[in-house]
Amino acid sequence: MKTTEKYIVTRNACKLCTPLGACLAFKGIEKTVPLLHGSQGCATYIRRYMISHFKEPVDIASSSFSEDTAIFGGKQNLFTGLKNVTRQYNPRMIGIATTCLSETIGDDVKHYLKEFQHEKDMFYIPRLVSVSTPSYTGTHADGYFNTVREIVAAIAQGGETQPFINIIPNMVSPADIRYLKNVLADYGLDYVLTPDYSDTVDGATWNDYQHIPEGGTRIHDIIKMGAAQATIEFSSTFDAAKTAGRWLAVNHDVPVHQLDMPIGIQLTDRFFKLLEEVCERPIPVWHKNERGRLLDSYVDAHKYLFGKQAIVYGDQDFLVSMASFLSEIGIIPVLAATGAKTGRLKAKITDVAPDISAKVRVLENADFVDIAEMAASLKPDLLIGSSKAFRIARDLNIPLIRIGFPIHDRFGAARIQHLGYQGTQQLFDRIVNAVIEANQAASDVGYSYM
Repeated sequence: MKTTEKYIVTRNACKLCTPLGACLAFKGIEKTVPLLHGSQGCATYIRRYMISHFKEPVDIASSSFSEDTAIFGGKQNLFTGLKNVTRQYNPRMIGIATTCLSETIGDDVKHYLKEFQHEKDMFYIPRLVSVSTPSYTGTHADGYFNTVREIVAAIAQGGETQPFINIIPNMVSPADIRYLKNVLADYGLDYVLTPDYSDTVDGATWNDYQHIPEGGTRIHDIIKMGAAQATIEFSSTFDAAKTAGRWLAVNHDVPVHQLDMPIGIQLTDRFFKLLEEVCERPIPVWHKNERGRLLDSYVDAHKYLFGKQAIVYGDQDFLVSMASFLSEIGIIPVLAATGAKTGRLKAKITDVAPDISAKVRVLENADFVDIAEMAASLKPDLLIGSSKAFRIARDLNIPLIRIGFPIHDRFGAARIQHLGYQGTQQLFDRIVNAVIEANQAASDVGYSYM
């Protein structure tokens, strides 16, 4: 009798390493340099992934562990790295993220940084914020959210409530962040958006090389986050008790509203309704018109999409919002796969898409090899997610809709918009056109408009 071999190892994880998310969060703070406390290879890997996706130079420092450092500890390497970064870059802040190696040997980075504050040969010591990010405890999304919390906890202060709100976006594209800022400006709201990497990893061309790109959330704005009238945080699957928004609520009594990422009409409506309540003014007419055009396009293209099946994969928050959106347009996400493991994904999908939740198979702690094996039997019409499933799409001869992170094999990943009526419209058009193109390619005679 033939038995199927059971694998207990990951072959091609549906996630990236935790320090990568930390580096992206640190890149969203003004004049900040990320530094990985560990081996040089970790920094090289993350630089490669971020540069390939954003098509921008990304500097990430390293404490460059050697064999001796791995045995005796990395304090001196960390001190040397902090000094070199300070002298060469003159940053306002250095963000230190640990790696598997430094965590495994037990380096006490927070204690090291207290010691470093007393170094006598330093002409200037920038702000130092550290975060624990061993890759064996989570995903890049965990690294991102944990780092945002550590930044806010280290810098934010309280005070008398002032008329502005905090916005904590998910791990979205620079185009999404610019869109959020435009929406808030349209409502006339003052805000602090943290982190803001919309310019630091997707900026204009330079005449001369900039050691630290312009842009990012200003540190003096983060300081006042504890005095905001409210916080809006885009996450529904991350541990709600461990977010930056919850930290502000507990420590400074700032009310926090944790929303799903606004993709699709239902979830974008919730976001705009909250903004209306916060600022006590109706939705601006141009956003109302965007919603109307999006709804009209749903009607126009329904015949192309109804009953199609998709496999969607990526970060959990992204999957929840995509499930809501896909259910609106008649596509059934037969598999929602993520590299995270929280046990919350199925319930969240049921909350936002109850009509189709029974048809959605959820796979946490996913591996792309597992996804490929399941795809062969599920026979989806589409794959939706990062470029890492390209081989699966090619083997199945079905379209791959590239969204999320990372996208290495196409140009313009930093400018893909996902959020709001505007981002949803762009996603919708891409999905419809991919289906039409697949139908044309598979037809014996093809069709065209004469």
